[in-house]
Amino acid sequence: MAEAERITARQRAILTAIVESYIETGEPVGSGTIARLQAVGSSGSASGLSPATVRNEMAELANEGLLEQPHTSAGRVPTARAFRLYVERLSAAAGPNPHLQTQRLHLESHIDSSFAGVSGTRAMLERTSHVLATVSSGVGVAVATVAGGDTLEHVHFSRIGKGRVLAVVVTQSGLVRDRVLSLDGAPEGGLGGAASRDLTAQELEAAANFLNENFRGWSIERVRAEIGRLVERERSEYQRLLTSVEQLWAGAVPDGVMPLTQAVYVEGVANLLGARGVGNPADVARLREVLVALEAKQRLVELLNAYIDARQESVRVIFDLEEHAPELAGLVLIAAPARMAGDGRGTVGVIGPKRIHYENTMNAVSYIAQVFERMLHPSA
Repeated sequence: MAEAERITARQRAILTAIVESYIETGEPVGSGTIARLQAVGSSGSASGLSPATVRNEMAELANEGLLEQPHTSAGRVPTARAFRLYVERLSAAAGPNPHLQTQRLHLESHIDSSFAGVSGTRAMLERTSHVLATVSSGVGVAVATVAGGDTLEHVHFSRIGKGRVLAVVVTQSGLVRDRVLSLDGAPEGGLGGAASRDLTAQELEAAANFLNENFRGWSIERVRAEIGRLVERERSEYQRLLTSVEQLWAGAVPDGVMPLTQAVYVEGVANLLGARGVGNPADVARLREVLVALEAKQRLVELLNAYIDARQESVRVIFDLEEHAPELAGLVLIAAPARMAGDGRGTVGVIGPKRIHYENTMNAVSYIAQVFERMLHPSA
């Protein structure tokens, strides 16, 4: 029998009130508090209950493993199972709530404003981590893996000294690669040799213009192959330009392919300082473990890959992070896959305390994933 089916409608209403009260205050919840909450009565199944009746129902919920009592004389707090049940009810809730709909529209308007003027995958990822940290008071996380099949947006060459050129290659996903190239045998760009020669500013500009006009939108892998083919075919003054282009492109993208790149943006780690107790040395040490884990970006990538499937279409809420990262025990991950430019894939989400505002955060994560789809795939 499913967990939701083992408790009565009245117990579900009481549990919901306990979870929402605990999210709001962070304090154990007593039966008297629940008996007074109008939110319980509004469900129609738990109205007019006495504190004694609520106390009995809370004891049953504790027996089901949904509540725990941190101290003998204190109230009860929700367990991870209770939070999971609460989120399931949020996800399955039917029928529009005018008040919540207004809140959601306001949130979406705020997110739209935050992304105004932002373009390119990296800029969007950076803004995403900031926006999610702000709206959730948790840690905003945005991760993208961009494959080598990315396409060329723009290339620029600048002369920075005799025999030295700064090459900047920008892809349509927003990745930027810059290298200092040596045209006279120095090791920086590896372009030395008998065939190498210094290039004037005019030649550099002509080479960049040639690439931008002829190869914008081409996959990075194809550009070098096509340049080589043109060099072989041409036997004219035009070949001198092509030779310069080939020389510069080989230095800017040595292997002919932009490497598989992971971009990881994390913001709002300081929010956890206010979300977790730090009153004793054990708490301080525990928090330090959490901060180290969140700063280890490869660890975050592994964590997100373990839980978030690029094929899923909805937000996922994960409570058992300790299975893959013991140092994150007690925290929750709310995340969704986001479609990047080209064949790239990514994840946007929030890591925070179990007391996080679930509905608001789930809506923000879901909507930002849609923002990526809309901004990076406008014709999809």
